Amino acid sequence: MSADTMPVRLPAGYSLLRAGRGSFLVHRRAAVVAAVLGVVLAAVCVAYLCVGESFVAPAEVLKVLAGQDSPDELVVGTLRLPRMVTGLLVGAAFGVAGALIQTVARNALASPDIIGISQGASAVTVGAMTFGVASYTVLPYLSVAGGIVAAALVYVFAWRGGLHATRFVLIGIGFAIALRSVTTLFMTKGDYLVAQQAQIWMTGSLNGRSWEEATPLGWTLLVLVPAILWAARAQRTVSMDDDTATALGVRLGRVRLGLVLLGVVLASVATGAAGPVDFVALLAPQITRRTTRTAQIPLLGSALMGAVVVVLADLLARKLLAPTELPVGVLTAAVGAPYLIWLIVRSRTAGGKA
Repeated sequence: MSADTMPVRLPAGYSLLRAGRGSFLVHRRAAVVAAVLGVVLAAVCVAYLCVGESFVAPAEVLKVLAGQDSPDELVVGTLRLPRMVTGLLVGAAFGVAGALIQTVARNALASPDIIGISQGASAVTVGAMTFGVASYTVLPYLSVAGGIVAAALVYVFAWRGGLHATRFVLIGIGFAIALRSVTTLFMTKGDYLVAQQAQIWMTGSLNGRSWEEATPLGWTLLVLVPAILWAARAQRTVSMDDDTATALGVRLGRVRLGLVLLGVVLASVATGAAGPVDFVALLAPQITRRTTRTAQIPLLGSALMGAVVVVLADLLARKLLAPTELPVGVLTAAVGAPYLIWLIVRSRTAGGKA
């Protein structure tokens, strides 16, 4: 029997798929969950484009998406579609960012909006908005810079010969509180009208989003696809205990730094596009992990779950108190805050492991 025909013992729940000369393992339950989430996301997106101040029939929505002439082109293609695409990309970015950071920290509480990354992006962005030191086209780049600086500070202060999960989360929470205070200070010192706009942005809002926000975000995520594919593979080694990973020749410090940096960039770019939409990065990875029952947090499932959460939350935010529109962050916070409390209580009863 040749080596190519010898039976391979696969981990429980996995299947081996071959593509040409390559092959890769696929977790069957995770694949099913991702497929279901894809269908749910498609349905939510169609509902999003149909529902608003005026109802548009699904057939007309599909015409607009197919590029055919339709009397609803303005409503669907110009007003609703860019906002929905922005929300979809923001949710996907937050979902992957939360999955990566939670994997490195080995703690379900370690999401960008809990450990100060979103607050760092917000502080720099709101400061620029309030004092008018940069145009709105530059703000997303400032958000990335602010998020990276905040993450670097948390990483440095939490490092004590290694990255301890509890210390990482606690120091991150401390920085988050401090940076939120800095943001509030900026708002009190700036122009009143601009400060109001900054307050709405800080809540996390998709109101008025156009292709100007969606296009750069889409290109950024497209450029980062190779890094995300690497991260999906690197997750497996980081999830092992340190001794096992080191024995396999894995440079844990570099891998963890790469995963954290990728997560920070994704969270910061999403924050620059829609503001700090709270708890999406916390909710999406954990719901996905509990649904798929995998050892690692699936990145594809987290991205799809994050997109579903943001698009659905923004749809409800537009309709619950119509004609008044709520910021999408209000809805995600209303769901995420009780979940955070549950995670904290659960981690205490489980001996500190969330």
